[in-house]
Amino acid sequence: MADDPLRMTPGPTAVPAAVRERMAEPMPNPDVEPEFFDTYRSLTDSLEQIYGAGGEESTTGERSEKTGRDVVVLGGEGILGLEAAIASLVSPGDRVCCLSNGLYGDGFADFVTDYGGEAVVCEQSWREPLEPDAVAAELERAADAGDPIDVATMVHCETPTGMLNDLEPILDVLDDHGVLSVVDAVSSLGGTPVPTNRIDICLGASQKCFSAPPGLTTCAISERAWDRIEATETNSLYTNLEPWRTAVEDEWFPYTHLSANIAGLETATELVLEEGLENVFERHEAAAEYCRERGAEMGLETYATESAASPTVTALEVDGRATELQEAMRDEHDIVLATGLGEQTDDILRIGHMGHNARLERVTETMDALEDILE
Repeated sequence: MADDPLRMTPGPTAVPAAVRERMAEPMPNPDVEPEFFDTYRSLTDSLEQIYGAGGEESTTGERSEKTGRDVVVLGGEGILGLEAAIASLVSPGDRVCCLSNGLYGDGFADFVTDYGGEAVVCEQSWREPLEPDAVAAELERAADAGDPIDVATMVHCETPTGMLNDLEPILDVLDDHGVLSVVDAVSSLGGTPVPTNRIDICLGASQKCFSAPPGLTTCAISERAWDRIEATETNSLYTNLEPWRTAVEDEWFPYTHLSANIAGLETATELVLEEGLENVFERHEAAAEYCRERGAEMGLETYATESAASPTVTALEVDGRATELQEAMRDEHDIVLATGLGEQTDDILRIGHMGHNARLERVTETMDALEDILE
């Protein structure tokens, strides 16, 4: 619709017409019609290329032979992936190192506790990227105490603060200690390279950089992770990853899948690949750089250290004015932005330049409006 607001939120993002039209088509029954499995296979093939674009071997969209990850798509919003990873890997008493410099890093620890594990939180400044030396020290302390850690969790892009963590040095530390890695890449996958070839479980979601509606979780799972999943007793169906290993081969899913959402995400990933992943990443970088430059001209600083600011979302410090500015942008310019979360609700204004919204004309319109409000 022509009078739709400009939704520049950091997910859910604006959904392109091609995705909406695909979802409006008649859909096969996902339980009994083979056509659905053809669509699902096509989707996972596309996702394998996108996941494979984060390693050293490929940034152009060709699947990395060394990625070696099975991709599965779960029916549920992105948080399902975080919970399912913990539910499928953690037994009561297991110690999990939760690396945290933000809200979602802390959230992993909550899931570990919920499933009976012991969360060893390696908490660091929310304004700075994760520090590998701190992670190494935490793992060494655990080993010296006779309580070694087998699993670690972390977040690639902390959406509430616009922080992008440099994963490679952290993964080096985890490799040195033989620790299995779980990464929340929900708001980075498809917008910036993710080193999936080094991650045991890498989680994504439909409503962020893919610009499809919310409702699907994507997972890239290593052989090492599958082995641990199969050895872990999980008292849940919906959060158990194990049945998904052979779901396509068996043409059987643990529950009725979301056929329209699967079709929409297939189209969304096709649009990404048609544009070319390198071009997509460059488009996100250009949108983010322009957003930060305009913010600086208005006297607004990014919450995260500028060198670690995400190419998919910018979090601007506005000192108690976030809700006021959000309402003014919506009422006066018909532009929807997000505020911070938790204790930072009124101190951070967030602009999502991810997926379909990572375009200079959209960011320009948004920043022009914000400048008008601030004047």
